[in-house]
Amino acid sequence: MTGSDFLRLDPRDAPSRGRTAWLTAQIRAAVADATLGAGTRVPPSRELAEELSFSRGVVVEAYRRLTEEGLLVTNRGAGTRIAEVAPPAARPRRLAEPLEAVEPLQISEGAPDLSAFPRAAWLQAERRVLATATARDLGYADPQGVPALRGALAGWLARRRGIVAPPDRIIVTAGVTGALSLIAQTMRERGATTCGIEDPSADGNRRILGYWLDELRPVPVDREGIDVTALDATGVRVVLTTPAHQFPTGVVLSPTRRRELIAWAERTDGVIVEDDYDSEYRYDRAPIPALQASAPERILHISSLSKVLAPALRIGWMIAPEGWSDDLIRRRWATDLGSPALPQLVLAELIGTGVLERQVRRLRLRHRQRRDDAVAAIREHMPGCHVEGIAAGLHIQVMLPNGMDDADLARRAASEGISVKPLSDYRFSPGPPGLVIGYGPHSSARLAGAIATLGRLL
Repeated sequence: MTGSDFLRLDPRDAPSRGRTAWLTAQIRAAVADATLGAGTRVPPSRELAEELSFSRGVVVEAYRRLTEEGLLVTNRGAGTRIAEVAPPAARPRRLAEPLEAVEPLQISEGAPDLSAFPRAAWLQAERRVLATATARDLGYADPQGVPALRGALAGWLARRRGIVAPPDRIIVTAGVTGALSLIAQTMRERGATTCGIEDPSADGNRRILGYWLDELRPVPVDREGIDVTALDATGVRVVLTTPAHQFPTGVVLSPTRRRELIAWAERTDGVIVEDDYDSEYRYDRAPIPALQASAPERILHISSLSKVLAPALRIGWMIAPEGWSDDLIRRRWATDLGSPALPQLVLAELIGTGVLERQVRRLRLRHRQRRDDAVAAIREHMPGCHVEGIAAGLHIQVMLPNGMDDADLARRAASEGISVKPLSDYRFSPGPPGLVIGYGPHSSARLAGAIATLGRLL
């Protein structure tokens, strides 16, 4: 079979937007209902693109996604074929209408590219772990985290974040959210029911802390990061901050502010909760060391690998000052007995074999290109707007012309099938209008199309 004949595809059925998603779904459904059997050769991308009158990039991207899912395999000299053992679908189906009709294009915040998850490497590591796991490894894990992962993380953090922490100071958590929840519960247990938080800041962090604590006191952020003078005026003794790449403004805590913040903690007997947000992705400069490396006795350092692997793993960690560790571990045990052991052992294997290091390098290159392309599209299609923050992370803060209602623009974008968050959603206090655009999960072409739509709506 050649060209579109292999599925009897009619390009008139394809939506004007989201053709890659449409083509991917058609092939995926054909595999699920056995229209395309294992070993079936699919047409070369150029040939299929010509017959469908699509750009070749649409077909290449569709094939790439299906390869990541394990549905396609490519062998030199044999072309691209349906995999011999294809993952079963939940139910055989064909998409009757384009994905965009039921799900808007999400360009909100800083989601990772989940299609880049290293499936093959994860499966290989899992097999090695299961082949060598003892009976004890299959029981309940240490609520602090399995020793193998804590040891691997100690080396990882020393190399990448300048943190010198022995494994017995590391606590494995259910992501950053799980770490924040444990910290807030422990704060309340100690009689601390107020916490400082950056303004603007991530709404997820605000919800978690707001659930457990009585009051969050906003602290403004400027071009140097959190305003320590304003923090001092709040009277709190615990503050949550994102010094490596503030969300959503994208600024980095300046050296002066780092010193001021640590001095504040020492003067007030306070504690800094350092969310090491986006520290993996810096594109035009070397990463700054974690704040924890400068004052380990004053800082609760929290992070995860959600942006490098996948949020579904629910694996994060924290490094706590000596006076906090026992209470946090006890709280973790009382909450859920700790994280599952097997994923921790697999992650330790990925770190130890260098797979995780290679994954970071690969994603950094991909995301840098997507950010560059997104910034270029903003400059082309959104006159009067500008990007703020350093070249890092998985999101861009785009400032709109003064006087514009960013929430109204987001609502109108939603009516066009684009989900984007207004900057006002992250603020405690009124401020200049803006949008927060995530570029991690989408191709440059899809992002450019979405940004062009935003420009038309301005």
